[in-house]
Amino acid sequence: MAWGYLRAQREAVLWKVEGLPERDQRMPHTPSGTNLLGVVKHLAGVEAEYFGMCLGETWPEPMAFWADDAEPNADMWATEDESPEVILGLYRRVTAWADERIEPLPADAPVHVPWWTRQDTDLHHLLVHMAVETGRHAGHLDILREQLDGRRGLLPANPNLPDADEAWWEAYVARLRAVAESA
Repeated sequence: MAWGYLRAQREAVLWKVEGLPERDQRMPHTPSGTNLLGVVKHLAGVEAEYFGMCLGETWPEPMAFWADDAEPNADMWATEDESPEVILGLYRRVTAWADERIEPLPADAPVHVPWWTRQDTDLHHLLVHMAVETGRHAGHLDILREQLDGRRGLLPANPNLPDADEAWWEAYVARLRAVAESA
């Protein structure tokens, strides 16, 4: 079921952030400010919203970035008061809470998503949406993490990349650059 794919993507999200210095976790790496902790914070909010409101419940903890007067993109970065432990802890609590709501329901359980055009759907559709959303952001984290310390791949036990040494990767990238330069 799509739930398994979502859980796998959640593992990848956590792996991409953990083990780095706090500065690297917070540092924006794109012109739009994309940063590791911000992506995790955003995903926590999205899961709380979809698996809360859309399943008829409310996430029990306040999220300042949901406030009407919150600044734009407040969910996309960790404030000075939000340590990596706070953000990663929030993500773990939200996903555990979401799983508690998902677990007893059949895949065809009705779901209402007020902000979608087709607002009435089912749990399976919602799980597919969230697996794709999480996978999309896990891809952002993949690229950021590789730029930071060279760690790459899906998960440590399943890199899903060629098993090659650094010399192979350097030659591979040089070849790609040469092809690009000749275009």
